[in-house]
Amino acid sequence: MNLSFYIAKRYAVSFSKNKAINIITGIASVGIIASTMALFVFLSVFSGLKEFSLNFANASDPDLRIETTSGKTLFISSKQEGLLKKNKAIASYSKIIEERVYFMYDNKELVAHIKGIDNKFIQVTDFDKNLYAGKWIENSSENVVVGAEISRKLGLGLFDYNNALKAYVPKPGKGNIENPNEAFNKILLFPTGIYSINEELDGKYVFCSIDLAQHFLGLKNNEITNIEIKLTPSANENEVRNELISILGNAIKIKNRAQLNDSLYKMLQSENLFIYLFSTLVVILTLFCLAGAIVMIIIDKRDNLKTLYNIGVTQTAIRSIFFTQGIIITLFGLTIGLGLASGIILLQQHFSFIMITPTMPYPVLFEWENMIIVVMTIVILGLISSWIASGTVNKKLFN
Repeated sequence: MNLSFYIAKRYAVSFSKNKAINIITGIASVGIIASTMALFVFLSVFSGLKEFSLNFANASDPDLRIETTSGKTLFISSKQEGLLKKNKAIASYSKIIEERVYFMYDNKELVAHIKGIDNKFIQVTDFDKNLYAGKWIENSSENVVVGAEISRKLGLGLFDYNNALKAYVPKPGKGNIENPNEAFNKILLFPTGIYSINEELDGKYVFCSIDLAQHFLGLKNNEITNIEIKLTPSANENEVRNELISILGNAIKIKNRAQLNDSLYKMLQSENLFIYLFSTLVVILTLFCLAGAIVMIIIDKRDNLKTLYNIGVTQTAIRSIFFTQGIIITLFGLTIGLGLASGIILLQQHFSFIMITPTMPYPVLFEWENMIIVVMTIVILGLISSWIASGTVNKKLFN
C-alpha cells in the first residue's frame, strides 16, 4: 500500500490526543456533509420548480411554430400541405389565425387575442386538457373557449345564447373612414368553455374555429398567420427546419418552444446560475474550514513528521499525506451528504411530505445531472483546499 495513503487514512479515521483538533475536524466533516446536502437539495428544488413552470409552456406551445417574416399572414397551398402531411418527422400540424381583438360584454371592455384553430390543434398541444368548465369548440360554429381571467374580467357565463360576447376588429383596407360604424368588423360569440393554465395565458386567448376567424378578419381560405407543429419523438429539429424552409420558402421564421418562451428560459437559467453560485459560496466557506483543520493536524503531528523526514520520507511525500487526508474527508462528506440529500428528494418526490397547498406538493426533481454537478463542485473545491493546506508543509516545519 502507498505510504502516503496509508498514513493519511490512519490520520483521517483516528482521533487526535488534542480534543480541539478532533472538534475542528468533526465540524469540517459535518460542514461538508451539510453543504453537499444543501447544494443538491437546492438544485433539485429548482429543477422541480423549473419543470413546474415549463409545464405551462408545454401545455400551450407547440414543438415548432412557423411565422411569416413579412406582414402578418402567409399563404399555404394544397401542395405544400400535402408535403407537410408526408413528412415523417411531423406527427401533426395545425393552421392558426391569431389577432388582437377588442371584446365587449355587458358594458365591460377588454383587448385580447382571438385564435382561430382547426380540428388538429388539440393533436399539436394539450390545451383542451386544461379546460375546467364547459366543452371545447366545434368547427363552423360561433362558440368560443375563453380564459379564466377573461371570463372573470368580463363576467362571462357559459351557454348564455341570449347575451353574446361582441368582438370588434378594424376592417382591412386603405382610405379615409367616413362612417365610424363601418370601420370595424363585428361578430357575436358565445362562450361554451373556460380554460385555466396561468394568469398570463388565462387573460390572453379566446379560441374559435378557423373558419369563423377567417370570416371575421376578412382573410382568404388559404391565408393564415402561423402554423403550429408537433414533432415525432425521433425527429431531428435542424433537419425538420431545413425541410420546412424547402417546402414553404425562405420568407418564414421557425421558433421552437424555448424561443417562444425566450424570456422565461433566460430567467430560469439566470436563477439557476444564481442558486448554484450562492450554494457554491457556502461550500467554499465550508472547505476553508477543512483546510484549517488539516493545518491544525499538521501542527499537531509535527514531531511525527520530523521523524518521517529524518528517516528519508521526502517533503513532497509528507505533503501528499495531508493532501490525501483532505481528499478522504471530502469524499466521506460528499458520499454521506449525497446519500442523505438523495433520500430527502426521493421521499418528497414520491410521498409529498411538504405541501404548498393541501393539494399541491412542493415540486422537486431528482436528476443525475444535478448529482454530477454536485460531485464535480465538491471534489474540485476539496482538491483545491487540500492542496492549499498541504502546502504549509515546508522545511521550516522540520527545523
